[in-house]
Amino acid sequence: MNKFNFLIFLFPLFVFFGIVNRASAQTNLQNISSVNVDDLSDQQIKQLMQQAQNSGLSDVELLQQAQSRGMSNSQIQKLQARIKEMRSKAGSNSLTDTNSVSQRRLNYKPDNLDTTAIGKDIFENLRPKIFGADLFRNKSNSFEPNLKLATPVNYIIGPDDQLNINVYGNSLVNWKLDVSPEGNINIPGIGVLNVGGKTIENATSLIKSKLAANNYAIGRGTSVQVTLGNIRSIRVIMIGQLEKPGTYTLPSLATVFNALYAAGGPNENGSLRQIEIIRNNRIIRHLDVYDFLVKGNQKDNIALQDQDIIRVPTYRTRVEMAGQIKIPALFEVVPGESLQDIIRYAGGFTDSAYTARIKVSQISDQQRKLTDVVEADYKNYIPLRGDKYYVQSILDRFENRVTINGAVFRPGEYELQNGLTLLQLIENAAGLKEDAFTERGTITRLKPDNSTEIISFNVKDVLNKVATISLQREDVVNISSIFDLRDKYQITINGSVRRPGIFAFAENMKVEDLILKAGGFAEGASPKRIEVARRINNSDPESKSSKVAEVFSVNVDSQLKLAGVNFVLKPFDIVSIYSLPGYEKQKTVKVEGEVLYPGSYTIETKNEKISGLLARAGGLTASADVQGGSLKRNNTAILGIDKNRSDTIAIAQERAERLNRLKRAYKDSTDTNEVQPRNNYVGIDLESILKSPGSKIDLLLEDGDVLRIPKQQQIVRVNGAVLYPSAVVYNQSKSFKGYVLNAGGFSPNALKKRAYVVYPNGTVRGTRKILFFNNHPSVKPGSEIYVPEKPKSVGNAIQTVLGLTTGLASLGAIILGILSLRHN
Repeated sequence: MNKFNFLIFLFPLFVFFGIVNRASAQTNLQNISSVNVDDLSDQQIKQLMQQAQNSGLSDVELLQQAQSRGMSNSQIQKLQARIKEMRSKAGSNSLTDTNSVSQRRLNYKPDNLDTTAIGKDIFENLRPKIFGADLFRNKSNSFEPNLKLATPVNYIIGPDDQLNINVYGNSLVNWKLDVSPEGNINIPGIGVLNVGGKTIENATSLIKSKLAANNYAIGRGTSVQVTLGNIRSIRVIMIGQLEKPGTYTLPSLATVFNALYAAGGPNENGSLRQIEIIRNNRIIRHLDVYDFLVKGNQKDNIALQDQDIIRVPTYRTRVEMAGQIKIPALFEVVPGESLQDIIRYAGGFTDSAYTARIKVSQISDQQRKLTDVVEADYKNYIPLRGDKYYVQSILDRFENRVTINGAVFRPGEYELQNGLTLLQLIENAAGLKEDAFTERGTITRLKPDNSTEIISFNVKDVLNKVATISLQREDVVNISSIFDLRDKYQITINGSVRRPGIFAFAENMKVEDLILKAGGFAEGASPKRIEVARRINNSDPESKSSKVAEVFSVNVDSQLKLAGVNFVLKPFDIVSIYSLPGYEKQKTVKVEGEVLYPGSYTIETKNEKISGLLARAGGLTASADVQGGSLKRNNTAILGIDKNRSDTIAIAQERAERLNRLKRAYKDSTDTNEVQPRNNYVGIDLESILKSPGSKIDLLLEDGDVLRIPKQQQIVRVNGAVLYPSAVVYNQSKSFKGYVLNAGGFSPNALKKRAYVVYPNGTVRGTRKILFFNNHPSVKPGSEIYVPEKPKSVGNAIQTVLGLTTGLASLGAIILGILSLRHN
């Protein structure tokens, strides 16, 4: 068996073990059927979405995983709605990330299963936390004992400890003595002394007595200090409901918290409140972690000794508290505690909590039941096994709110004081604005059945104390502005001003004021004969010749002096400013190609023609192709665009839109993408123009014209539905088909009867049909032959034939039926 076959043999095994790893990872994931989506905060939903994104899951796949983990359909629908809401707030309404799904499917490899991503529990943050469990699992916490502290006086000396004995004063001695397995130290020159099992304080007294008995003047000019040097290690046995039970070697200064941290703390079934410390086969202390978490009390966090046993039993009673509390979690309860203690462990209520009543979901014999606990019974209610407490939010409503909107100086919400009247509310809002509409105001009032009604009042009567209106809870007062009750007053100016457009109207506005707002006169503007068009409201609807606008002619001073005309404008007037008679902007044309002086020229007279422009350009060169001369003109008329408009950007956009529509029309009819309407070339006969200057074919020049004189052409281009589009050398003896044959001939889908020739001067000639023959146009040097393609057939030909046959058969049956009826 070669290496390749061996790998093929092992491949199914890799896939199998990958599936086994995935299955084992799934079994480690816990059931989330008890999760209530309504209890989850927005932060928890965001964390869930972020973890799903990090794992490469779309929202749909996330919901599918939640269903496979035991979440009910109703909760899945709620979760879907919450996710959609979060997406909407984030600016994305898409519920499914299809790109990520498709990309992961493309990247999926059976022999490269990512069991790490599969085994990660993305729903971990949805389950309620066990209060206090993170204390021993947080990697940032460290309960290692501080070995640099001063020696505790109650420290019990044992084997492998080292005592530092420092004698100073009249006698100077420094000993470092190790404690033997029997608990003895050997003081040089004095002898053996047993210190094992004694505290540092007791050992210090024994050492002083021993030194005094051996002629050391202890207390009479000589002092003794005993400290620990090297600290021994002790072995502690950790059993019960721990994350990592076992036997641990710890420093002799270690406490219960140090040992619990080393063992990972209690697991999900472990008690945090009744941890037992066993020494010499009896329980010497019970540790309650809540004392440390809530009060910071470490009275039971005692120092451990060698062979101590720490046992973590299973919890007895555990309850859940969620909703509007500061620390939602699972809490362990010991006998003698009440609901008030659970609230204290949870950090108390949030600012928006409804504290008068807490809902409790209790375990009955075979099902659950709901109970309400009122605030007076919090101290008396004894928590039961499996209780779930939910603290609701206060209602989003006000018991003493009124609102005033509109034309007041300080609109908004106000307190409903006893006996508050509408006049007092207006005064609280700093009074009415000057533009307030005082004829009518409204109060939107909430009826007892939560429906609304409108109460109207006269604002002037309220201000004059003629009418007194008392307000009720949730009344909304609206006082309109006079500007809210009419169209926005505007005025328009067009024509020869620097900034034409629409401006806000102001009372007593003159024509000169509006011209000033528009940036003043444009170059060439005439201050005479300014027209003002005004709306009329008394037109005779029964008269065909009734006026639709009133037009005034106004003359103003060119310097806009105050001594000018005093014509006052009215709302919606349209002011038109015209140019000076005879004012003309320079118009330029361009001459390119084979002339003596090519370049741009300014039109001198309105009747200047092509022949005159060529004369100004010095005439043609010797290599000029007279027959190929062309005139390029921006012909906006073919697109239906007003060529007199000055807004060049808008014209360009409109031209592009119309060309696109034209292309779509061509595409629908012939199904070709190459649509090039040659609407900007004017076909001219330059040779005849030069022979007969000033004739009818000698066109008048327009602004932007480009007169192009090419060199003498020697090739003919063949494009379109031919086998090999190319450029062919011109030969006078060749016909239209000859040039096509030089390009490989017609393609199978060529539309021969629609072939055409574009001549160098811009004119186009198409193929004519004479009887059954195609009469193609002649070809000149520099021409372009274009053969279009046949339009694609719509639908299936067989289906078309069947449809026509069926229609004819039906028509025949109808005719036979009519004939038989007439015969009878």
